Amino acid sequence: MVPAVPFVIHNGPYLILDWRSEIGRLEGAYAPSTMRAYFADVEAFVFWCLEKSIPEPFPASVETVCRFLENQGTYLAPSTVRRRLHAIRKVHRLLHLPDPTCDEDINLAFRRFKRSKPIRPKQAKGLTRDCLIQFLESEPEAPWGLRNRAMLSLGYELLTRRSELVALQTEDIDARKEGTLRVLIRRGKWGLFGAGRTAFTSQRTSALVEEWLDWRGDNIKWLFCPIYQGKPIDRDLSTTTVKQIIKAAARRSGLDASGVNAFSGHSLRVGAAQDLLVRGYDTAAIMRAGGWKSLNVLTRYLEKAEHNVWA
Repeated sequence: MVPAVPFVIHNGPYLILDWRSEIGRLEGAYAPSTMRAYFADVEAFVFWCLEKSIPEPFPASVETVCRFLENQGTYLAPSTVRRRLHAIRKVHRLLHLPDPTCDEDINLAFRRFKRSKPIRPKQAKGLTRDCLIQFLESEPEAPWGLRNRAMLSLGYELLTRRSELVALQTEDIDARKEGTLRVLIRRGKWGLFGAGRTAFTSQRTSALVEEWLDWRGDNIKWLFCPIYQGKPIDRDLSTTTVKQIIKAAARRSGLDASGVNAFSGHSLRVGAAQDLLVRGYDTAAIMRAGGWKSLNVLTRYLEKAEHNVWA
């Protein structure tokens, strides 16, 4: 635990403020993962200040923040350094202190560091339809095989993030008369305050979901749930479960260690987007299907698609 740190308020008395409790004020307004990131990043800055014998981390000087960014840039990715910069900015605003992160010297320090480390974002291997069919066929004829087949097929066709997939509830799916499903995806990176987005499935995926629900039974809130001693448990799955299911299917399909490691919980979303591109859908349709708001982000998903425009 990091002790409460004394902060100096200019033109006023010394006050004892605990940055942890200030970040705690964000609870309910931000996702738990964002809260954890703020805590970890501000803690890293405070520890660094203590190591450098800087007695008052807040309010930080422009020089201190620049030195911190340069230090972090020696072993962290640009995205992580940027995240820590944002955390420092947030805690200054929470404490009603002058914000040093808006100074142009901070911007220049970050740009120098970023240009010195031209690292491309790591992209998960896309779980495209050919891989999906292979993975589905590898699932055992057992209750967890029913669940996993429905999860993988649904996650692929809805282009969900793993957090969205495990957050689905039984009431979020609506059977349509043509044998498909209409699904409400409530939780999303950009839709935390809205009603979510709506997506649709094929008849094949609808049948897999129905087969799983027939075994799972009624009166369970979560669409996908754990199975313990052959019985469904009424609680949600962890996001890690999605990654584990994908990697286990990759191993059963005969992939070597490097092939297995290339897949992640994000592979369903990546692979489906790449398949839609190859099938001739334009970016507007793909963005609508996956709930993307930024064309730049979608472009990173599509750059490794096997799509030859000259074929």
